[in-house]
Amino acid sequence: MSQQQQMLLGSKERSLFKQVVEHYEAKHYKKGIKAANQILAKNPNHGDTQAMKALILNAQGNSAEAFVLCKTALKNAMKSHVSWHVYGVLWRCIKNYEEASKAYKFALKLEPDSQQILRDLAILQMQMRDFEGYIKSRRAILQSSGPRGKNSTSRQNWTGLAVAQHLAGDLYDAETTLTTFEETLRQPPSKSDNEHSEAVLYKNTIIAEMGETERALDHLEAVFKNNLDRTAVMEMRAKYFLQLGRKQEAEKAYRALLERNADYRAYYEGLREALSLGDSDTESLKALYDEYAKKSPRSDTPKRVPLDFLHGEEFRDAADQYLQQMLHKGVPSTFANIKALYSDPAKRETVQELAERYLDGTHVPLANGSSEKEPDGEDENSTAKSVFDLAVLYFLAQHYNYHRSQDLVRAMEMIDKAIASQPEEVNFHMTRARIWKHRGNSEKAAETMEKARSLDEKDRYINTKAAKYQLRNNENEAANANMGKFTRKDAIGGPLGDLIEMQCMWYITEDGESYLRQGKLGLALKRFTTVYDIFDTWQEDQFDFHTFSLRKGQIRAYIDMVKWQDYLREHPFFSRAAISAIKIYIRLFDKPQLRDESLNGMNGSLNNMNLSEVKKAQKKARKAREKQEQAEAEKADAKKTANVAADGEQKKEDQDSKGAKLVGTAEPLVDAMKFLTPLLEFSPRNIEAQQVGFEVFIRRSKSPNIHSINLGGIDVPTEKYLLALRCLIAARSLDSSHPSNHEQAVRLRHTLKYLPEPPQSKVLEALEAEFSPLICPDADLSNLNSEFLAKNSNSAAHIQASLCIRQLLDPKTADENQKDIIRTLAVPSVSLEDAIRGLDLLKEWKAQSRYQDDYIAVAHERWPEASKFICKQG
Repeated sequence: MSQQQQMLLGSKERSLFKQVVEHYEAKHYKKGIKAANQILAKNPNHGDTQAMKALILNAQGNSAEAFVLCKTALKNAMKSHVSWHVYGVLWRCIKNYEEASKAYKFALKLEPDSQQILRDLAILQMQMRDFEGYIKSRRAILQSSGPRGKNSTSRQNWTGLAVAQHLAGDLYDAETTLTTFEETLRQPPSKSDNEHSEAVLYKNTIIAEMGETERALDHLEAVFKNNLDRTAVMEMRAKYFLQLGRKQEAEKAYRALLERNADYRAYYEGLREALSLGDSDTESLKALYDEYAKKSPRSDTPKRVPLDFLHGEEFRDAADQYLQQMLHKGVPSTFANIKALYSDPAKRETVQELAERYLDGTHVPLANGSSEKEPDGEDENSTAKSVFDLAVLYFLAQHYNYHRSQDLVRAMEMIDKAIASQPEEVNFHMTRARIWKHRGNSEKAAETMEKARSLDEKDRYINTKAAKYQLRNNENEAANANMGKFTRKDAIGGPLGDLIEMQCMWYITEDGESYLRQGKLGLALKRFTTVYDIFDTWQEDQFDFHTFSLRKGQIRAYIDMVKWQDYLREHPFFSRAAISAIKIYIRLFDKPQLRDESLNGMNGSLNNMNLSEVKKAQKKARKAREKQEQAEAEKADAKKTANVAADGEQKKEDQDSKGAKLVGTAEPLVDAMKFLTPLLEFSPRNIEAQQVGFEVFIRRSKSPNIHSINLGGIDVPTEKYLLALRCLIAARSLDSSHPSNHEQAVRLRHTLKYLPEPPQSKVLEALEAEFSPLICPDADLSNLNSEFLAKNSNSAAHIQASLCIRQLLDPKTADENQKDIIRTLAVPSVSLEDAIRGLDLLKEWKAQSRYQDDYIAVAHERWPEASKFICKQG
C-alpha cells in the first residue's frame, strides 16, 4: 500500500488491509472480500482497498465487475502504484498485454524500486517477446538492492539477464554477463551444484552459437570432469570435433557414446561422418554395424540400419537374418521396424518373398534367427516353431494391410489364421480391426477393436484404440464410456470433463470430427474450440516457467521451450482442429439456416428440403430441443451438489455445452479468421490450410456496403480476392497437380469475370499481375476445363474437380455430370476416399435419388464391405 493511501486508514483498517492481501495470496477469496468490505464501510473511497477487492473479484471470474471497480480505484488513487499494478494484472488476465505493460510501467514510475512490479513487467515482456524491454527490466532487477541486498548476488538474476541478452541476439553480452557472475563468486561451487553445472553448459552453448567452436571446445574440456550432465558434455564434445574437422578425435568421442548407448542412431551417424563413410561404401558400413552388433547383441539398431543402405543379394541376406531373428522371438513390432523400407519397391518385393517362404516352409531356417544356437529337445523345437509361425502370420497380415503393399483379402486371411491359433492375442484382433477400417467398414472395425479391448481390460492403450474406433463409427456415448474406465470417477462433467481437463487432444479432436460427420455442428465447433483453447492455455502456461526455470536453473530446457512455443501452432492437432472448424464456418456462411441449433444433425436432409419444409423441421426440432433441455435442467439441478471443487468453491457450469452460441454466430467468416490467421502463419506448407484460406477469403466482405454477386447460391464479395489468390498460388507451389488447384483457379477467374463492378484499379492490377500467368482474363473457361479433364482422365479426383467446374459454368449439364460421377467408379486408380467424395458431391448437387442409388450400387460392387455403400443395398 502506498504511503499516501496508508495515511487514510486507521491502525485497525491497516491491519485489515494486510489480511486482504494475505487472503488473496492464500486464495481465500470470500474472506478477502469480507475484510475489504469492512475497510470500505469506513473508507468507501480508499483506492488501494478497491483495487485489491477488484483483484479478488477477477480471481473469482468476475472480470467485468473487477475492471469497473479498479477504474474507480484509479480515480480515487491516481498516484497509487498498487492501483496501477492491479490494473495491469487485470489486463494481463484477459491477454491484452500491451495495456498491461503500460499499466505496469506507470506503476513503476510511481514506485521505481518495487520488486514485484519489476518482476511482473519482466515476465510480461518475455511473454510478448519484447526482448529489448526484457533486458532493461532484468538489468533493473539486478541493479536494485532487493531484499537484504541479495539481487546482485543471486545467480538467477544474472542468468535472467543473460537469457534476455541471448534471446535478443546479443550473444557476446550474454556470455559476459555469465562470466561476470562467475568472477563474483568468493569460493568455487560444490561439485554437486546442479544449478552451476547447468549454467556452465548454457554458457558453452552461447559460445558455440557465436561460431567460436574452438573456444567452445576448450571451455568444455575445462569443465568436462566436474560437470554433472556427462552425456550432454560427451555429445557436445563429439559434435565440436566434427565441426572442427578433427575426425580421429570425433571417432573416439562417438565410440565412447556408443559404449553408453548402442541403440541411438544419431551416434552411428556421427561416427559414420567421422569415418567419412558414405552410403555407397556398403562394405565398410556393413563391417562397422556388424562390429557393434557383436558388441551389443541385444541392440536392434546395428542390425536394422544396414537394411537402409544394402541392396540386391546383400540386402536379401541381411533382411533374412534380421527377420528370422525377430520372428523367432515373436517381436510384435517387427513390421513397424521395417516398413520404412517399403518406399523402395525392390526391397518391398524381397521382404514379401522372404515372408511368404517363411509361411510355406521353403526357407532355410536359422535357429532363433542365428546359426550359432540350436534348440534343445523336441518340445522346445515345437514351441519355437509355433511362435515363429504365428509371428509370420501376424507379420504378413500387417504387410498386406499396409498401403504400399495392400491386399486386404490376403491380409484378412492371414490374421484369421493367426486368431484361430491364438484367439486371446490382443494384437491379432487389433490388426483385424485395422483391416476392416481399410476396407471401409467402420462398424466392424469398431466392433473388432472393442473385442480386442475386452481381452485386456487393464491396458490403457487398447482402451484408447477402442474408443478411437468407436468415434470413427460415430459411437460417441460408447467411446465416452470406454474412456471413463480410466478417468477420475468424481470428475466434474464426467469422463469428457476429465479428458478436457487433462487436455486429451486426440480424443477431443476425434469427438469433434465424429459430430461433424453427423452434422451436429454445434458440438463439433465446441470440441474444435476446446482444442484452440488448449493451445491458448499452453501459451499462457509460459508465465509459470519464466520464473520457475530460472529458479531451478534449467536454462537450456527453458530456451528450448521458448523456441518451441514460438511455433506452437504448427502442431498437427491444431491444424486438424482449425481446418475442421473453418470448414464448419464456411458451411454456416453458405447455408445460414444451419445456424439454427435446432437443425443440428439435419444438414444432410436439408439439401432436399424446400423453404416451407425447412421451417416445419425447425419448429419440430425446436420443440424436441426444449423438451430435452427441460429434462437436462432437472438432471443438472440434481447434480449441482457434485459440482464443488476441492477448495469448496462452486464450479461454473458451461452455459453453452452443446455449442449453440458458437453455431449461431452472426458472422461465421469473422469467427473463422480466429482459426485461419494462426493456421496460415504457422502452417503455410499445409496445402489444406491454403485451400480453406482460399474458401474463406473468396467469401469475405470488407464491409456490408460492398457490392456482391450470386454465385451458385453464394453471395461472393468483391474484396479479399487478392488474399484468396495468394492462398491459391501457395497451394500450387506445394502441389502443382492437386485437383483443387484447378477448381479454385477457375472459380476465381469466373467470379472476377462476372463482377457487377470491377475492383479498384490498384487491386485489379495486383490481381492480374499474379493471376494472369495462371489463367488469362479472356480465357475460355469451358475449353480450359475440358482440356484439364482430357489430360487427367485417369484420376477420379481430377475428374470430380472438372465436373464441379462444369456444373458451375453450365448448370444445364447437371444430369450429364451426375452420370459422369458414376462413371468415375470405373477408373482403375479410384480409391475408397475418391468414391466417398463422389457420393458427397451427388448429395451436394441435390442429385436425383436414382443417381445416388445407382452410384451406391456400383460402389458396393467394388467395395462390398464399405459402410458408406451398404446402407441402401437391397
